[in-house]
Amino acid sequence: MKKFYTLIMSALVIGFCGCAGTTPSAEAGVKVEKVVSAYKIGAYNDVESTKSKLSAAGFEVVGTYKGDAGTTVLYTNAKMKDTANKPTRGLAAVGRILVDDENKQISIANPVYFGKAFMQKEYNHATAAATLASLEKAFGPLKDSADKWEFDGLAGYHFMVGMPYYEDMSVVGEGTTADLVAKAQKAKGTTAVVKLGDDRYVAFVSLDRRTNGFVKKIGTQNSELLPWAVLIENGQAKALSAKYFIAISYPLLTMSEFMTIATVPGAVEVDLKKIFK
Repeated sequence: MKKFYTLIMSALVIGFCGCAGTTPSAEAGVKVEKVVSAYKIGAYNDVESTKSKLSAAGFEVVGTYKGDAGTTVLYTNAKMKDTANKPTRGLAAVGRILVDDENKQISIANPVYFGKAFMQKEYNHATAAATLASLEKAFGPLKDSADKWEFDGLAGYHFMVGMPYYEDMSVVGEGTTADLVAKAQKAKGTTAVVKLGDDRYVAFVSLDRRTNGFVKKIGTQNSELLPWAVLIENGQAKALSAKYFIAISYPLLTMSEFMTIATVPGAVEVDLKKIFK
């Protein structure tokens, strides 16, 4: 009976965590920790200092976004763009750093964590590790955030049974690439539109002020998930399901905490569709 109970609990854990992916030791011949932090935390730098250090490290700063806790700095480089210039993978092309004025620190979205989640079977650990090493050299020493997830579970991550996966994106607009890019560029509060290829762009757009307020409820320390990213390719503007993106950005989020922002996913989709209508 005890063995049967253990099997049931194991099945439930797999169902809720969405474990998938390859063994860490097999990833491009480079060691990967079994559990990976979502963010790397470093000493406080102001916005201008952060931008300067990124540029010195060979990154291109593509935009900044002022939020409730501080400022999100968006960055990329040629390797990141080239690696992510594939169908549905473009969201991995741009990294995020939160200059957290509230907690007096910087919080770097870990390129290993989000790279594995967004690139999935096309993830290259050597590339992600090199990006992280450059960031650590520029901003180190860095420590792991409390937010973590098993590396092998990131490619198939979903919050729980019945909740969306990475690939369950919402189509928020349709038209020619030029038309969709123009709408993103014209939208009030757009932070950046980054070209990856002739028919692939990533736009970082602003949500309604009331919609953005959800980060105050669940923790401004991870608020670099704003501005919202929209992938433009193949005649469509597509965004990650908010139920997915919020959950993977806040891996410690509980069901009761998620319920306090239950209306937010719908509001995000409404806001994005207004931009691309």
